[in-house]
Amino acid sequence: MWHLDEVVVTISGRRHWLWRAVDRDGYVLDEIVQTRRNTKAARRLLIRLMKKQGCPPKRIVTDKLRSYSAARCQIIHRSHKGLNNRAENSHLLLRKRERAMQRFRAPGALQRFASVFSALRNLFVPARSKPSAIAVHLHRLGAMAHWKAVTGTAA
Repeated sequence: MWHLDEVVVTISGRRHWLWRAVDRDGYVLDEIVQTRRNTKAARRLLIRLMKKQGCPPKRIVTDKLRSYSAARCQIIHRSHKGLNNRAENSHLLLRKRERAMQRFRAPGALQRFASVFSALRNLFVPARSKPSAIAVHLHRLGAMAHWKAVTGTAA
């Protein structure tokens, strides 16, 4: 199941849309920055997702935006305001970081930052299946060990 959502980001006085796809555990699957919020933009996100994931999901959950009607061809499409909270909440950490950075200067910078930020977040945040505190602690220890191995920093 994929949750799709978009959020407006103002860059140099112009509106840009950060389209995001999140799976049922809250992991960010893909993000794309576009200047429009129409059916063509939604279709571009879905095509990119299909190429990355390899196969379509059984179900897509969106908000009430009509641009997602392009997704209805072979997939069960549910659009309801309350069902899409996973995708809505995934924007919160990006917004917090955006305020700390005092906005973005260019759409390319936003695209690069969002993709790296989401990949790191996916590494450190455990799945939302309500694990115990010990499981979360062990997950974070493993993520830190992996991060140190990749970056080459000593413990």
